[in-house]
Amino acid sequence: MTTTSAVPAAVPAGHAPAEAPALDSTAAYAAAVDQAVRAAAAYYDNGSSTLDDDAYDRLVRAIAEYEAAHPEDVLPDSPSGKVAGGAIEGDVPHTVPMLSLDNAFSDEEFTTWAASLERRIGRPVAAWNVQPKLDGLAIAARYQEGRLTRLITRGDGTAGEDVSHAIGTIEGLPAELTEPATVEVRGEVLMTTAQFEYANEVRTQHGGDPFANPRNAAAGTLRAKDRAYTVPMTFFAYGLLPLPDTDDGLTAELGDCAHGDLMDRAVRYGINTPAGTQVPGTVVTSVEEALARVQEIGSLRAQLPFGIDGIVIKADLAADQQTAGEGTRAPRWALAFKLPAVEKITKLLDVEWNVGRTGIIAPRAVLEPVDIDGSTVTYATLHNPADITRRGLRIGDHVMVYKAGDIIPRVEAPVAHLRTGDEREIEFPAACPQCGSGIDTGEQRWRCERGRNCHLVASVAYAAGRDQLDIEGLGHSRVVQLVDAGLVTALPDLFDRLTRDDLLGLERMGETSTHNLLAALEAAKRQPLSRVLCALGIRGTGRSMSRRIARHFATMDLIRTADAEAMQQVEGIGGEKAPVIVAELAELGDQIDRLAAAGLSMTEPGATPPAPAAPGDAGEGAADGASGGETPLPAGPLAGMKVVVTGAMTGPLEKLSRNEMNELVERAGGKASGSVSKNTSLVVAGEGAGSKRTKAETLGIRLATPDEFAELVGEFIV
Repeated sequence: MTTTSAVPAAVPAGHAPAEAPALDSTAAYAAAVDQAVRAAAAYYDNGSSTLDDDAYDRLVRAIAEYEAAHPEDVLPDSPSGKVAGGAIEGDVPHTVPMLSLDNAFSDEEFTTWAASLERRIGRPVAAWNVQPKLDGLAIAARYQEGRLTRLITRGDGTAGEDVSHAIGTIEGLPAELTEPATVEVRGEVLMTTAQFEYANEVRTQHGGDPFANPRNAAAGTLRAKDRAYTVPMTFFAYGLLPLPDTDDGLTAELGDCAHGDLMDRAVRYGINTPAGTQVPGTVVTSVEEALARVQEIGSLRAQLPFGIDGIVIKADLAADQQTAGEGTRAPRWALAFKLPAVEKITKLLDVEWNVGRTGIIAPRAVLEPVDIDGSTVTYATLHNPADITRRGLRIGDHVMVYKAGDIIPRVEAPVAHLRTGDEREIEFPAACPQCGSGIDTGEQRWRCERGRNCHLVASVAYAAGRDQLDIEGLGHSRVVQLVDAGLVTALPDLFDRLTRDDLLGLERMGETSTHNLLAALEAAKRQPLSRVLCALGIRGTGRSMSRRIARHFATMDLIRTADAEAMQQVEGIGGEKAPVIVAELAELGDQIDRLAAAGLSMTEPGATPPAPAAPGDAGEGAADGASGGETPLPAGPLAGMKVVVTGAMTGPLEKLSRNEMNELVERAGGKASGSVSKNTSLVVAGEGAGSKRTKAETLGIRLATPDEFAELVGEFIV
């Protein structure tokens, strides 16, 4: 949660903060101030605010708007222009005020701010430092001659709360530095995604309510003194300064250091910084480069193992900072570029139980509609019954909902302090919601005892899809007809049982449509092994994983004889997924035999089977690639290249689906990927290519239009 000292200027579509509520009277203004102060106090105290960040920001903007129009009504408790909204006080004075940051919500706002900063200092800013804005709790850590002696929260900016009892529980904040320096390190304490999950497991095991989100968990944990358990947290530094009365020469030395150099020194001391993450701090020399870095960090947000709610941009040089100076609430040389909210509080109205094509019974949260990151969210995943129980969810709960990038929204946890007593327990199904059969509850993800046969229509329709067997004319409604008529009871029936007379006997099936469907079924037999494997819908796999498995083993026989250890040699398959895939293949054994007998391809073109491991060579072979590991890709114009396809394809590639484009990449010797990184070799950018193209340009990665790419791999287009 942040506070702003001014109402933001115009913001471009897609990144506009939600509209501030209108305050049309003195009473409404006073009530808003009271609500903001109470919310800020709860937020900075233990993370139990009744408002999410976006709602708080809107409330503070509304207060600022009212005060600009009615300066005579401004209340002394108003959060405007105050650190932590003026809600928190401390009893340990800070050596230097620990201020907040002003915010920008758009490129235009940042550009305007940067221009005003350069006017203030009377010269262009020589360098900008761009760092992720970590969503945690700000603290100051004091070291005396290299030993950590005190931890203090931000408080009201002039004094904070002593939380030194937490020393030794925070990763990245060593008890002793690598050098005997007397310094103060400032940074954020947070919980990574893994730490948050672990914290909630431990907390619920001890009878407590789960934390609503990682920031709340870190705030509550940092202040807890007498808990019967401890959970880890992580520290990331964002500042380094000398302590008063330090006579070791550091005062002058650190005072002249650029911010980037201070962070390098922190790393040298053994302190954690974003340098070792996917979003390290960088120094750039122009506003345009700073904005490009903002976009790059924002595009990586969903992949990070910790939360960020923006990007901090600072004048890097000490001389620029000293000339710009500081206000009462925020430094004039630094700004937080806020990202769209990905977390909101809403209400859990109901839980639906849906059955997937493999028989998995998946709970889905029905939510009071809420706008998150530019889209209205009505449903969110709940993973499985064990997850519901662990999170302690109830119908009617206010819940924290999280959405980032293209990830399906998920419910983090109930906001327990908002419960009224009217909430009710979530009822788990006693029988399969799809067919009424029994439920196998032996694993965390419950499954109908009939497995794939429970939702046969979905299973067969998926197998017939464009990216699987690509059976034209076999859409969902036709599959329903076949299943309802008893003509298809399993996927192989399409190839070894279904006859011309069967099809002619169906409603709306004439000579032409029957001929076309039979021809499409015959053509499906020529699809490669990877497509057949994908059509089987094996749990734990999808299109890209099916391709990797097929390329690795080359034949269905080798896939079926692989044990879990051998399966783990395929890239992306770990210890949990491997036995599931092996068990699924065994369960599908009869269907695979029938498909092979019906003439479907059981080999992958261009793939070479892995060489068998010689006795006693398992360890060395795995290391040098002699046995197991990824089958070498075929030679071609993309040999050794990692390729990302984005946007709409045109020209010769216009009719290819994204899966078919990825197959084309791999036929041409490359490796298809869904995300752009420094290891990407080529980005094929079609019409409407967005953040991936921008990121490629930022990283200097080679770009190709669809026509250029088609010319490059022309001989491999089928």
